[in-house]
Amino acid sequence: MTRQLPTEPAARLRQVIADLVQEMRPHLRAPIALTEDTHLERDLGLDSLSRTELLHRLERAFGVSLPDAALAAETPRELLRSVLAAGGAPEVIADLKYPAPQAAGPLPEQATTLLEVLDWHVDQHPNRIAIHLYGNQDQPERELTYQQLQQSARAVAAGLIDKGLDAGQSVAIMLPTSADYFFSFYGVLLAGGVPVPIYPPVRPSQLEEHLRRHGKILDNAQAFALITVPEARTVARLLQTQAATLRHVVTAAELLATRQPWRRPAVQPHDTAFLQYTSGSTGDPKGVVLSHANLLANLRAIGVRMQVSATDVFVSWLPLYHDMGLIGAFLGTQYFAVPLVIMSPLSFLARPARWLWAIHRHRGTLSAAPNFAYELCLRHIDDNALAGLDLSSLRMIFNGAEPVSPDTMERFFARFRRCGLRAEALAPVYGLAESTVGLALPPPAQGFVIDRLQRDVFMRTGQALPADPDDPNPLRFASCGPPLPGHQIRVVDEQGRELPERQEGRLEFQGPSATSGYYRNPAATRGLFHGDWLDSGDRAYLAGGDVYLTGRVKDIIIRGGRNFYPYELEDVVGGLAGVRKGCVAAFASGDPETGTERLVVVAETRETDASALADLRRQIQAASVELLGAPPDDVVLAAPHAVLKTSSGKIRRSAVRELYDRQALGQGTPALWRQFLRMAAAGVAPPLRRWRRGLRETLYAAYAWVVFLALGPPVWIGIMALPRKTWRWAWAGGAVRLLMRLTRTPFSVEGLANLPAGPCVLAANHASYLDAYVLAAAIPRPFGFVAKRELMDSFIVRAPLARLGTLFIERFDPQRSAEGAAQATASASAGQMLMFFPEGTFDRMPGLQPFRMGAFVTAAQAGVPVVPVAIRGARSILRAYSWFPRRGSVRVVVESPVQPEGNDWPAAVKLRDATRQAILRHCGEPDLAEEKFRSPAT
Repeated sequence: MTRQLPTEPAARLRQVIADLVQEMRPHLRAPIALTEDTHLERDLGLDSLSRTELLHRLERAFGVSLPDAALAAETPRELLRSVLAAGGAPEVIADLKYPAPQAAGPLPEQATTLLEVLDWHVDQHPNRIAIHLYGNQDQPERELTYQQLQQSARAVAAGLIDKGLDAGQSVAIMLPTSADYFFSFYGVLLAGGVPVPIYPPVRPSQLEEHLRRHGKILDNAQAFALITVPEARTVARLLQTQAATLRHVVTAAELLATRQPWRRPAVQPHDTAFLQYTSGSTGDPKGVVLSHANLLANLRAIGVRMQVSATDVFVSWLPLYHDMGLIGAFLGTQYFAVPLVIMSPLSFLARPARWLWAIHRHRGTLSAAPNFAYELCLRHIDDNALAGLDLSSLRMIFNGAEPVSPDTMERFFARFRRCGLRAEALAPVYGLAESTVGLALPPPAQGFVIDRLQRDVFMRTGQALPADPDDPNPLRFASCGPPLPGHQIRVVDEQGRELPERQEGRLEFQGPSATSGYYRNPAATRGLFHGDWLDSGDRAYLAGGDVYLTGRVKDIIIRGGRNFYPYELEDVVGGLAGVRKGCVAAFASGDPETGTERLVVVAETRETDASALADLRRQIQAASVELLGAPPDDVVLAAPHAVLKTSSGKIRRSAVRELYDRQALGQGTPALWRQFLRMAAAGVAPPLRRWRRGLRETLYAAYAWVVFLALGPPVWIGIMALPRKTWRWAWAGGAVRLLMRLTRTPFSVEGLANLPAGPCVLAANHASYLDAYVLAAAIPRPFGFVAKRELMDSFIVRAPLARLGTLFIERFDPQRSAEGAAQATASASAGQMLMFFPEGTFDRMPGLQPFRMGAFVTAAQAGVPVVPVAIRGARSILRAYSWFPRRGSVRVVVESPVQPEGNDWPAAVKLRDATRQAILRHCGEPDLAEEKFRSPAT
């Protein structure tokens, strides 16, 4: 017979639960039926974040400190037992301090695999602490050196080889954050296998359903073995009916106990390092193939952007099955010899303050979390828990893995600035598994940049026009910084044509971190690649070289850092008795309270009885838990025809979400003709707008080329025929200004008064094919272009340039290049004004490239000043590798002359640096030179 729990505490606990559920679902009219055995997840829809909130409310209501294990409670009965067994005030975290890490010398820049990286560190500093591993206490329960990591990983590898693992076979790892996880991950690699991280269950009762959900992943990965916790071994054998290749289900302890010798595998840079399955993948698992070369390229690029050194400290609670935790935190710190301070996600959820106090204790300089974690800190860390907290050591604390809320970032800074948090440390970032982990990242000290846009314009046209300062309702997006060094991003329209800055479209990328595709999924791989570019599935715009994410093309729902796909859930819910088949919509809705996305299910039903509706809601929650491992945040049972569809019968999730967000679902059904007109307008207007915009852009591009080609012949003839150089320049400049007027391209020039009367060297940034034309229209006096010799190969190009006084320089033959430089110096000394593009060339991505020294050596040796000239806007009109001109405006700024301080090399370097800073002030693009030449070792 079940023992009855004390009545008064049980009633109080049930009331706390009921209040939370009612608060989360205010539309529920019927009272919530609660018993001691009501299932918190299946019956009430309380996921891990909701239970975190519940535990904090119970601690306040009962004045106790609950253990982390209370998060795994499944019923009010289990919760009450934890409450009655707990005692004392909430946990007070001891203020301990750990010494700062020492510098570690050079880095493994020559390493080509993760195994070579580990070998390097074991050779260089075997006893250096690599990982501080926290348990449930306020100090590390274990510290692992590089040598311990390698020794234990070799033992795991020997155990796997002894069980028959062949090179290239995959091994799934389903373990919590622990030393066994790190040993197992490296152990699989050291055995020549391919690790497949999958997330572990939170509660023992979830094991069977959890393993069933992972069956398709294991089957797709063709997993040879599964390394898991002892409790899962028995039920894990059920998976062998779903994954035919699965031969062994073992624990890390069993593998570590093997006494067989270890043999080093032959691993190459382009071998698969591991498979990263998208969190929540079930029906159509997509395992992102990441090679050792992909991983090392991404880690090195991130290190260059972040200026990582071995004196940094990374503090993390991120799960190790997620790319941000596994690659960004674990493998990233391994490469750079940065100590990793790590605790379990459960420990953070139970006490968010532990994360911040670990940063304080270890003088953490780097950390990362999804947006919801910042919200948890704001809501569940009391002011008295902040006494003495010092966050001033943080250089960068990243917000990524799910949509970034500008409001969350601002409130987090406002709350914790008194703890020493600096605004420039907050860094929204963007990445995806298909690009290993990172793709866009702001440089240190940039801080979080928020772009305020005109809402109506953006919603109608996709143009990201800045809002007025007094705009009461702007759209706001956070900058994720520029692409990583060596990587490129572009934004394209529906036809795949690249869009100009501040125009929203699909984000595509390429670079050395990009995956080769999805494992054993050729159809998904084909959909990923658009020529040489990969489709991110996200929508974005570029501004000033930075990436601004605006939404997703896919219907993925991101909640708590995990991805969920709506299709299967809609199908399962549609199969429940009482739900109209094919009339279910699952979608994401932003939750300002938690800072993450809510999973919402709207299902049509003809049921009206309150008890029947309550039972149906419980069935939907249970179905979601069984399929996805998490309940929906909200279930809306609506009358027939509430779930909108296209004319072909497809669910219009975005339209249903809009009604949900406006609380317009279930408010009565308008007349049929009104529904028809509304649906027709909603369905036709967006594609019609896109078609009209595309047509306008195509017609404009065609018109611009017609004008250009019409002006070309008379300009060429005039330059060739006019006897004086001043006349030729006037003719060319006038033609360019006419071209801009006819194409309605706003054109402005500032600072012409800065042009000296005598000889000088003009140095301009190079962003587009248009730059030479722009300068011809902007500079009122004749000057000589310093151009590459290859232009002499075409008479049509060479002849007019020569008539305009162009000096052709050989770039590849050292002797002829030196002769050309001497000729440039002689021309400048003789009084000619020369124009250089110090970058030498241009690229499609925004950014000021490194400057070559020719212009500045010429100016120093000739004793003439350098005049910086900044061109802004030309790149958006006509990018490299594109001949599709777009509307835009061009601005030219002529800066004050920079006088040489001598005629030697140091004087030329000073000229270069001063010129570069002047151009950076006005070109509106990031500085790429520092990253291009910075080594990760520095």
